[in-house]
Amino acid sequence: MSKVTEPVTTENRKTEHIRINLEKDVQFPHLTTGLEHYRFMHQALPEINLSEVDTSVTIFGKTISAPIVISSMTGGAEMAYNINQNLAQAAQLHNIAMGLGSQRAGIEKPELAYSYQVRKVAPDILLFANLGAVQLNYKYGITQCQRAVDMIEADALILHFNVLQEAVQPEGDTNFAGLLGKVEQICKQISVPVIAKEVGWGFSEQTVRDLANAGVSAIDVAGAGGTSWSEVEYHRAPTTYHKNVAASFADWGIPTADAIQYAVKGAPQLPIIGSGGLRDGIDIAKCIALGAIAGGMAGPFLKAADQSTEAVEQLIRETMTQLRISMLCSGAKNIAQLQHTPLIKV
Repeated sequence: MSKVTEPVTTENRKTEHIRINLEKDVQFPHLTTGLEHYRFMHQALPEINLSEVDTSVTIFGKTISAPIVISSMTGGAEMAYNINQNLAQAAQLHNIAMGLGSQRAGIEKPELAYSYQVRKVAPDILLFANLGAVQLNYKYGITQCQRAVDMIEADALILHFNVLQEAVQPEGDTNFAGLLGKVEQICKQISVPVIAKEVGWGFSEQTVRDLANAGVSAIDVAGAGGTSWSEVEYHRAPTTYHKNVAASFADWGIPTADAIQYAVKGAPQLPIIGSGGLRDGIDIAKCIALGAIAGGMAGPFLKAADQSTEAVEQLIRETMTQLRISMLCSGAKNIAQLQHTPLIKV
């Protein structure tokens, strides 16, 4: 087995991740989100006007104009700064939610904190801080978690779970034993709600139940069918050995549609964010009809943010309009009604 001879800094890894996501095909080769198997019953006579459709939703006490989350993507590198600024400015204009990428780089190197800080351009948005849950097994605790929140003036903290990504990274952190109790301690001590988030392989029903019992305030399922992070790691693997290992997991995971339903069963009392391979407002509408409170997208927003704030704004407008028309044509006047709109499985 070949060994990695040069240490990979967190900053270098973040830059690599952005470039690979922008330049390579890192979608699941065969596995899909499962959302294509669901259809709305078209209502030719919905008895509501498009202007009456209300897409607003309240999460953690903050009302956003539409149940759209710009999913956590990046930070910790110079390249990430402009991307996050473009995303945040557009999110502020349209009053939607946004997550930042893992802030470990900003904690380890405070001089990189600027790449995450968006409150100057987005003072009012629902904003999520982010750390890898596994870091709680590597000397991180409440101090680092609170620092991540304070760094960006966040409304909630995402703890992301990425066991497969860590396992296929040559430099990955792979000690996942005993993590649940540490998550519980953070939930008890932190000043904001905690969101448990996968990164593209979904949560099982039992895992969601365990996390809910540990005290998390929301679940972001981040199911399979969109960006495969084992494919991302394949493209940055330093040896054929590492490439072959990463490539074998290209279609691993729980499809997003299934993951949402598992989450609803595992934690019916918690708000669920549906994400993982969502591409438009119709996908978001389907996630909500399956039981989510909002839908998150990453890939489409990353590509738009690499262009300009205006490109992100246009994507948000399109997504919001697609969602509103989906609601009109399925007879749902608001998000609560959409959550109880039956879907046809095909």
